[in-house]
Amino acid sequence: MTNGDIFRSDMYDEVIRQYDEVAEMINLDPNIKERLKLPQRALIVTFPFRRDEYTEVETVIGYRVQHVLSMGPTKGGIRYAPDVNLGEVTALSILMSWKSAIVGLPYGGAKGGVAIDPRPLSRAEKQRITRRYTAELLPVIGVDKDIPAPDMGTDEQTMAWIMDTYSNFVGSPQPGIVTGKPASLGGSITRREATGRGAVAIASAAMEKLNKKYSDSTVVVQGFGNVGRYAALASYEMGAKVIAVNDLNGGVYNEKGINIPELFKHLAKEKTVKGFSGGDAFVGEILELECDVLIPAAVGGVITSSNAANIKANVIVEGANSPTTLNADKMLRENNVLIIPDILANAGGVTGSYFEWVQNTQNYLWKEKDLYEKLIDVLTSAFEEVYIIAEKNNCDLRTAALIKGIKRVAAAKLTRGLFP
Repeated sequence: MTNGDIFRSDMYDEVIRQYDEVAEMINLDPNIKERLKLPQRALIVTFPFRRDEYTEVETVIGYRVQHVLSMGPTKGGIRYAPDVNLGEVTALSILMSWKSAIVGLPYGGAKGGVAIDPRPLSRAEKQRITRRYTAELLPVIGVDKDIPAPDMGTDEQTMAWIMDTYSNFVGSPQPGIVTGKPASLGGSITRREATGRGAVAIASAAMEKLNKKYSDSTVVVQGFGNVGRYAALASYEMGAKVIAVNDLNGGVYNEKGINIPELFKHLAKEKTVKGFSGGDAFVGEILELECDVLIPAAVGGVITSSNAANIKANVIVEGANSPTTLNADKMLRENNVLIIPDILANAGGVTGSYFEWVQNTQNYLWKEKDLYEKLIDVLTSAFEEVYIIAEKNNCDLRTAALIKGIKRVAAAKLTRGLFP
């Protein structure tokens, strides 16, 4: 068994393949190169969980992985999904390191998760899972150590339970222990919308480079969770036509454009986009619809070598983490599809989290308008820097973004030196 075998997964292998290619391009110090393939900390926990019926007690597995501790506290989401595993969480923590470095945040990457399907859980069951999982993480999380945030299967309420549990253990209110929490507990509305709106802001800047206007575009959004819905709303507000959206239960299509505010009202009542009267039901391959901009905003690995040839979008904006495999990425670029990679496109989430964390730790309030302006400024500036790197190195945006992120993390490692 090699050092990295315990972290192996399809996603981890993809992330390391990307990393190896870029590390070779930039002649990364071989010692640093090997070090950054592995996380500095990986915690696996198991704990008992009882459902509401209380007929039996299940054993649940949870994870928290911290990739780099050299640049400040670690930062990353917590996801609840049945297929959560150590390899996936490790891969996502590595991507979080690059992502934070790309936009210049003082964070290392982290990620966590619980291997359970959250959909059938009652509110009480989800609360019990969250509070016990938080208790198990107490040795490794903290306001200046590791700050969780929402991810797939978790939300503002989950973060509120984590904050309350942690605060009770330490004996004082600790709003800065999580980001993405409700506004009533010191959360930021900007954080909730940051990933989706940020992705659209970067996409708009990218299309200007192509002498096109985002406002004149047709947009398809795959996945209508937190990222997808606000990407759709931002697109609608900018004047683009959002012609199709979907979620786990179904999809909606309207070639004239979906009224997104009205869809939000439907979603509040029905908890799904399915059945919305402002369009036709859509049950086909939404990723293969003809459009100007495609935003995969659900889960990883949905665009592969088996369907890449059928993609008819001009621009792909990766709202989800790792939605495109490396083989598919190559095929799409050969077909002149511009891909805005996840480590840049969805960096609005961690940027919004940073602003929320700063406010919490300093007890300082910024207006939401100011936060949004700061968010867009950070993201568009990062895009411009990545674009310049891409032109200078004659490479795609994903490679350019990785060059920027990896170089910054490696510089921090080298500057701090080796202990002992």
